[in-house]
Formats: sequence, C-alpha cells, structure tokens
Amino acid sequence: MIQIKRVYESYEPSDGTRILIDRLWPRGVSKEKANLDLWMKDVAPSVSLRKWFNHEESKFKEFKKAYESELSQDREKQECLEKIIALSHQKKVTLVYGAKHPFINHAVVLLNFIQTHFQTDR
Repeated sequence: MIQIKRVYESYEPSDGTRILIDRLWPRGVSKEKANLDLWMKDVAPSVSLRKWFNHEESKFKEFKKAYESELSQDREKQECLEKIIALSHQKKVTLVYGAKHPFINHAVVLLNFIQTHFQTDR
C-alpha cells in the first residue's frame, strides 16, 4: 500500500517506510521530527516545473500533465518509481511532502501516477 502525508503531520508507526519526495527540505522540520527512511529528490518535479507551477491552483491541470510526462520519460524518476513499488511490496509506504494544499501538489499527482501505471494496493 502507498499513501501520501504532509511532513508536518505527526509520524505514526503505521506509516511504514517514509519517503520524502520533495526536492527541497521542508521549512521548520528537523530530521528527527520528519522521521524519514529515505529522501528521493529525483522523483520530485524538475526545478523549472516546480518554479513555474508555484502551487497555483489555476496551473494545476497543466502542471499535472507536465509532471506525468517527466515521470514517464525521465530515467532517474523511473528508477525512483521502481524503488517505491518494490518497497511497497514489503510494507506500507508513505510518500511525505511539504506543500500546504492537500489536493493541489505533486504528491497527489505522483500517487495517482503510481496507482494508474503500476499494480499496487490502493
């Protein structure tokens, strides 16, 4: 099973393997509080796409399409996806992100991409 969770939410043992999927470290969060197992910067949107999107809701549809294209074509992102899937076969995986909006962010796109393109428990 794979789920998403804001890094600012409390760690729970039921989170399983916690993977930070942001390119930048989240503000105001210590490594201890984040309680991460991995940090996969390479699965995050490219710097140019992240800066262009700027978490603006009006750009989300176009951002989603562009990020999905990156996930489909970028070899480093594909390697990260394969690792996430492999880990999810061992135990629950929580993809951790720092964005404020719970539905307008790259973690939502990433989770949907994984569920659509890979055989995973939802």
